Amino acid sequence: MKAIGHKRCSLCSSSRLFSSSVQWISPLHYQSRNSPRPDAPIEIDATAEQVPRKRKYISHESAVNLIKQEKDAGRALEIFNKVSDQKGFNHNSSTYAVLLHKLAVCKKFETVDVVIHQMKYETCKFHEGIFTNLMKHYSKSSLHEKVLEMFDAILPIVREKPSLNAISTCLNLLIEANQIELAKEFLLNVQKHLDLMPNTCIFNILVKYHCRKGDVEAAFVVVEEMRKSRISYPNLITYSTLMDGLCRCGRLQDAIDLFEKMLEEDQIPPDALMYNILINAFCREGKVDRVRKIIEFMRKNGCQPNIVNYTALMNGFCKDGRVGEAKEVFHEMKRLGLTPDIVVFTTLINSFCRAGKVDEGIELLEEMKDKGCKADDVTIKIILGGLCRASRSSEAFDMLERLPYDGVRLSKESYRIVLNFLCKEGEVEKVMELLGLMLARRFVPHFATSNELLVQLCEAGKAADAALALFGLLEMGFKPEPQTWSMLIDVICRERKLLPAFQLLDELVLQ
Repeated sequence: MKAIGHKRCSLCSSSRLFSSSVQWISPLHYQSRNSPRPDAPIEIDATAEQVPRKRKYISHESAVNLIKQEKDAGRALEIFNKVSDQKGFNHNSSTYAVLLHKLAVCKKFETVDVVIHQMKYETCKFHEGIFTNLMKHYSKSSLHEKVLEMFDAILPIVREKPSLNAISTCLNLLIEANQIELAKEFLLNVQKHLDLMPNTCIFNILVKYHCRKGDVEAAFVVVEEMRKSRISYPNLITYSTLMDGLCRCGRLQDAIDLFEKMLEEDQIPPDALMYNILINAFCREGKVDRVRKIIEFMRKNGCQPNIVNYTALMNGFCKDGRVGEAKEVFHEMKRLGLTPDIVVFTTLINSFCRAGKVDEGIELLEEMKDKGCKADDVTIKIILGGLCRASRSSEAFDMLERLPYDGVRLSKESYRIVLNFLCKEGEVEKVMELLGLMLARRFVPHFATSNELLVQLCEAGKAADAALALFGLLEMGFKPEPQTWSMLIDVICRERKLLPAFQLLDELVLQ
């Protein structure tokens, strides 16, 4: 049976993404449309006997690999359809799963719906993992109603009731997305129609559900129900969720009491993540010195502090403006053999720059490079902001010019930080130089900044520079305010440069 059967053509047309006129190439010899053409074939003697080459049969495993390797969703669908043309080939759960995953990754959700509809008519056995995977993709795209649709599709297509894992996945995705009402409605339907007997995982999600709502008391009621059920029992995740809920409500002492209860009554050893809940809570309360005692307690009780714990401590010192102590924590981490990541470096660099110690921030940036920890745009923006606040705009400009050649991808915000500072300081020549760099790299300043820049050039009497900047911005789709147009034409006319004025008027008419 073919994969899409008699509906295969409608599948392609309904997605409006895949051209039916594209000639199919054997997946075994598939090349990208943009790949270079092969060399011309060697001429063969016309008298030589032409033996037709038999096409190799593509197995399910090969089909799965071919679809995985294909980056374009349309071509992946073509491969899926073409392999089903083979005599005796019927798609199975694996080929459907890999195709649906590919379509979901590419956000071709309309096509996903058509493929799922066809699955209802297949005779092969499907696994619910196909649908739990799709739930995650829909949740990432904030299509929460579709998450519920994927759950509802399990019973008619898999032909089995959804497992507790599927229920947990769906419920957790809704809670994580803060879709509290949908989660409540989902849970009531599951209890009514599927005769739900919650396990520890579902109980823990319910605890998280109430903590997210800020109703910690209701979360404790769920824990009591968990104990009474005798099916499940509170575990480390349960306590971690409750403690986090208490801390977020400002009930730090209650969280400490619960921590001690967990140790004494249930004898559950805490992990580094649970300690980090307390560390972050103390830092929020401005009690960073207490965090040192928590880390010492961790060591004494056999739980070695990790990079996350030290980062939280360092961040606490940074927020308190205690840059020296934050730096000590940084060096302590390295002495203990912990490798700082980009979050650690960026946290400390931000602290240095805000304290006016930009050079120390730049030194850390160089250390990042030496350690193979690649700086991202957030780190660079912090450095650029620090340089501008220290009136070191030339260094900031040099950094913007150099970093792309070092493999660092800059966003338009990085350029705007420096451009806005230069405009504010009235450094017109540097502004023009940076504008040229931005436009050459296809970055357009903010609308308000562009208008302000043109006005400043006019006020400085630089009519030629203003006209040059305007034409460059116009090519990138920028449309100045009417007052800016008027000012430009007025300045150019006062300088008796009529030809540029006529050119500006022509552009104004075209706009």
